[in-house]
Amino acid sequence: MTEQVIQGYLEKHGFGLFSPKAVLFDMDGVLYDSMPNHAVAWQESMKTFGIHMTADDAYTTEGARGIDTIRMMVKQQQGRDISLEEAQRMYDEKTRLFHLMPEAKMMPGIQDLMQKIHADGLSIGVVTGSGQRPLIERLLRDFKEYLDESRIVTAYDVKRGKPYPDPYLMGLEKAGKLNPWEAIVIENAPLGVKAGVAARIFTIAVNTGPLKDDVLKDAGATLVFPTIASLAEHWAFK
Repeated sequence: MTEQVIQGYLEKHGFGLFSPKAVLFDMDGVLYDSMPNHAVAWQESMKTFGIHMTADDAYTTEGARGIDTIRMMVKQQQGRDISLEEAQRMYDEKTRLFHLMPEAKMMPGIQDLMQKIHADGLSIGVVTGSGQRPLIERLLRDFKEYLDESRIVTAYDVKRGKPYPDPYLMGLEKAGKLNPWEAIVIENAPLGVKAGVAARIFTIAVNTGPLKDDVLKDAGATLVFPTIASLAEHWAFK
C-alpha cells in the first residue's frame, strides 16, 4: 500500500526518488486539539464586527493567515476591501478571545509520532498560519526534544499563506534547503493540504475535525488518516 502510494506520488510529479529528510507539521488540529477553541473565538470575535462566521467556516479556512480570512469574509459579506491594518485589528480581537479560553491539550498520539519520526533520523518542522508569540513559545516548550525556532514557519514569514505553496516552500528552506521529494507534510485542513500539494510535497491528511474525508482527498491529500494516533501506529515512511 505505502509503496504504491509513494510510486503514484513520484509519477504524478515526475520525481525519480522519494527520500524524506524532514516532516513538516501544521499546528492547530495536528499538534494540538485547538480547533474547537479557535472556532468559538472566530465566531464571537467576528460577530462584534458584523461578520457572520460559522464553525464550518473556521475549519474550512483553517491554515490561512487570519488577516487573509478576515479580508475575504469582509469582502464577501460587506463588499469592502479593508486594509491589512484593519484586518490585523480584527484578528487581534480574535486572538484576545482565544487566549481567554482553556489551553488546548496536545493531540493524542503526537508524542509517539514525533518519537518515531525522530528515531528514523528525520528532522521536524512546523508550518503554521499563526503568528502568535505565546503559541510559538508553547511549541518550543512542549516539543523541545524535536524542534527549535529556526524550523518554525509562521504567518510573518510569508506574504501569501495557505493554500499557496509559499509556507511549505519556506518550510523546505528552513529544513535545510530541501527538495520537495525530501519532505512529508502532515495537515488536517483542506487549505493546508492544498498548500502542501502545491509545493509538490508528499502530503498526509489527518481528519481531526468535522469535515468529511472526501474534502481532504479532493484537496489532494496523498493519504488520509482518522487520527494522529492512527498515523503514529502506521508510520512507515523511512
